[in-house]
Amino acid sequence: MRLDDFDPNINVGSQSNRGGGFGGGGGLLMGLLPMVASRFGCGGVVVLLILMAVFSGGLGGIGSMLGGGTTAPTSRSAPAETTGATAICSADPARKATCNAFSSAENTWEALFAQSGARFEPPSLQFFDQNGQSGCGAAQAAMGPFYCPLDRGIYIDTTFFNELSTKFGAQGDFAQYYVVAHEFGHHIQTLTGASAKVQQIQRSASREEGNAASVRLELQADCYAGVWAAQNKQRLDPGDVEEGMTAAQAIGDDTLQKKSSGTVNQESFTHGSSAQRQRWLQRGLQSGDPAQCDTFSGAI
Repeated sequence: MRLDDFDPNINVGSQSNRGGGFGGGGGLLMGLLPMVASRFGCGGVVVLLILMAVFSGGLGGIGSMLGGGTTAPTSRSAPAETTGATAICSADPARKATCNAFSSAENTWEALFAQSGARFEPPSLQFFDQNGQSGCGAAQAAMGPFYCPLDRGIYIDTTFFNELSTKFGAQGDFAQYYVVAHEFGHHIQTLTGASAKVQQIQRSASREEGNAASVRLELQADCYAGVWAAQNKQRLDPGDVEEGMTAAQAIGDDTLQKKSSGTVNQESFTHGSSAQRQRWLQRGLQSGDPAQCDTFSGAI
């Protein structure tokens, strides 16, 4: 996928010595370490489900929000420092690719929100190496990329991309961009209130019902990743869609469970099966319409 170079004004920070300083804000909840069962955003989802109680709002996915719904939440920590964004993003090729995708996603969603007259607030992008801190607690490489709603930051240790290619067999630049776009999708869910609604469900529902709500949240983020790609379809190269489908298949709950234990327990799914993740990514790719990403109504 042929993306433009990142906007040097994006909100990016780093918790490593490869360039720049940490730009994240907000109190650090040291005692809350997300319990991760799988990769590719799982840490972000667990954080969403445990900590989103600070937020409120209706489910109304992006379709209703872009039709004039309210946005939640309203409180956030101070924006990360953007000074040194060029140095941070240019520290190595993986970081530059991540910043390019993040910048593209920000521009795309800002335009989509503007078209509907809705207010858009961008997230921050935070790099860390092996261990770091987020507004939701510890950040660890084992968690994979994740989104923290408390400071509205996307946290990435770019060594994950190597694992995505070697361990999961998802190669190519679009597979990496899919990761970034998926996490950006979780930020959209914070703005629409979908994430807050899932947290409310989890507080009163059984574990199985809570897991089912988490699956719908994750599949919507996959669909939003597809919407971003569709909105930039003129930049797609031959084979990009196939790379995305391969990545979605590789990180499905059933595929991961088969690899780890040889068995599949659907009631324990938190992200969706490989087929579901491919289907919702494809829906976003084919429609380019956020309103088509309503995973909370009907079958998935």
